[in-house]
Amino acid sequence: MNNVVGSIILLGSILLFGTAGYMVIEGSSFMDAFYMTFISITTVGFGEIIPLISVGRGFTMFLILVGMGFVLYLFSKITETVVEGGLSATLGRMKMKKKVARLNNHYIICGFGRIGKDICKILAENGRSFVVIESDPGKIESIIERGYLVLEGEATDDEILLGAGIKDAKGLIAVVSSDASNVYIALSARGLKSDLFIMARSSGDEGAETKLLRAGADKVISPYFIGATRMAQQIVRPTVIDFIDLTVHAGELGLRLEEMYVSQKASFLEKSLFDSGIRRDFDLIVVAIKPEHGAMMFNPNHQTVMHGGDTLVVLGDHINIKRLEKEL
Repeated sequence: MNNVVGSIILLGSILLFGTAGYMVIEGSSFMDAFYMTFISITTVGFGEIIPLISVGRGFTMFLILVGMGFVLYLFSKITETVVEGGLSATLGRMKMKKKVARLNNHYIICGFGRIGKDICKILAENGRSFVVIESDPGKIESIIERGYLVLEGEATDDEILLGAGIKDAKGLIAVVSSDASNVYIALSARGLKSDLFIMARSSGDEGAETKLLRAGADKVISPYFIGATRMAQQIVRPTVIDFIDLTVHAGELGLRLEEMYVSQKASFLEKSLFDSGIRRDFDLIVVAIKPEHGAMMFNPNHQTVMHGGDTLVVLGDHINIKRLEKEL
């Protein structure tokens, strides 16, 4: 934009300089002087419309050189803008596709609206890899500025989903604005990968959740229902809600509720909760245990044995949770 404004100002200055020069040197009218200036700097060669004295011809030659220089400058700037802009965009897309192609066990976020934006923020803060699919060109730059991987296109398109690495993805989250689009995305994604975890946003309209589940979604979330429930519970059970907020949203500070996967290399594999020393050595409470295959056990007793593949839900200080992670 600055180059364009500068070029316009420079052109205007040359035209005014040339017109004033002819008016002073040759005593011509404004229109004749302007015309001579215009045909001189554009080098069209229509000939002299006013008789020129030696000084006038010298001025014309000088004006032609200035005009040629301006034209070459303007052409170079236009070429630079077009070529570099297009080349940069092309190289940027190629680089982005290469990064996406290297993803594995990642998440695909379909839609970067208010909900999609917050989902990406939380995933990024927790070190989860993901790629965004967005059809609105106006949002692409904003996504890139945040450092997220993005593909421009419709998430209902199989080629776009394949380009986002759906075959190697861990899950897909459909949060575009309409239920119909989310249904279509779920259908397409399920057809491309049968064991993919699919979460979809629902408007809360009657029948929307049922259709999304039929389309292949594993989990359907209605932000409006959750918001209404959360506000009502804040009135009915304020202390409980404050506790949940503290444990879920505290982040790096204070009390935290976290899930932790028990690997086959865990130091307390096949040990009971009591023998593991989680409560004694780490000052953490195991709220629940979800076996790899089976129902979740809430408030497990001290004799409950932990196996590889289990997921522990623990409550405690963030620092102690980090310590426990090293043992898992």
